[in-house]
Amino acid sequence: MTSPLDQYLVFGNPIAHSKSPLIHRIFADQTAQALNYQKYLAPVDGFENSVRRFMAEGGKGANVTVPFKLEAFALCDSLSQRAKCAGAVNTLRFLDGVIEGDNTDGAGLVRDIVVNAGFSLKDKRVLLLGAGGASRGALQPLLMQNPKELVIANRTLAKAQELVQLASSFEVIHTVCIAASWEQIVGQFDLVINATSSSLQGEALPISGTVFGENCLAYDMMYDAQLTPFLAFAKKAGAQVRDGLGMLIEQAAEAFYLWRGVRPETTNVFKQLREGAIE
Repeated sequence: MTSPLDQYLVFGNPIAHSKSPLIHRIFADQTAQALNYQKYLAPVDGFENSVRRFMAEGGKGANVTVPFKLEAFALCDSLSQRAKCAGAVNTLRFLDGVIEGDNTDGAGLVRDIVVNAGFSLKDKRVLLLGAGGASRGALQPLLMQNPKELVIANRTLAKAQELVQLASSFEVIHTVCIAASWEQIVGQFDLVINATSSSLQGEALPISGTVFGENCLAYDMMYDAQLTPFLAFAKKAGAQVRDGLGMLIEQAAEAFYLWRGVRPETTNVFKQLREGAIE
């Protein structure tokens, strides 16, 4: 008799746009893992009940997207170190009634930049735009790559200063970390990362094109079929550009590895999704 497939979900609101079920289906086929992965529209005021019901029904794990990552963090019985550093959870694992939480976003970002794009962060000057949850999740993985300097810029300076303070609590950090408002950004950078929601809203950021140094990589955590406003601006200024599709795939691969103990190959998945070869 064939055993039932292990069940996984991604919780979000909205969630119809999510490519996660497609990505995990490819991963499962590639690694011969018997699982079923679906998306679930959780009520804005019903996330915890939705998770506990899924766990009670035998669910093995879940991903969490907007707007539930902070609620997921509070819901967990145990947290990985990177989840604690991020203050948010995007990956849940259920073991004997215990909810374990992790955050794979930052690891996915760094892997896409360093491995897929072939861009070393060591001794580089990095500008991180935004001081919200996305920046917080990326902070420790970025600093572990030993850039020379990390400037965290945000509309509200106090929020950027909070992240600099958080960075100072990490055990082995040799990078100079600086907080800045939009107006206080000085000089040119080797890597500029947009971790704000501006691209989702179709808005430009109030920064100068002079921030993009020679051979600069401009990275937007968001992705679209067309260049986001940030990437269009960066490309016009002469930067190399890369959107967040690779980050999405790599954070999913990290979650898959946590659940199944096998790491899927991502290069062909990226190529297929970029070319629209699979739906």
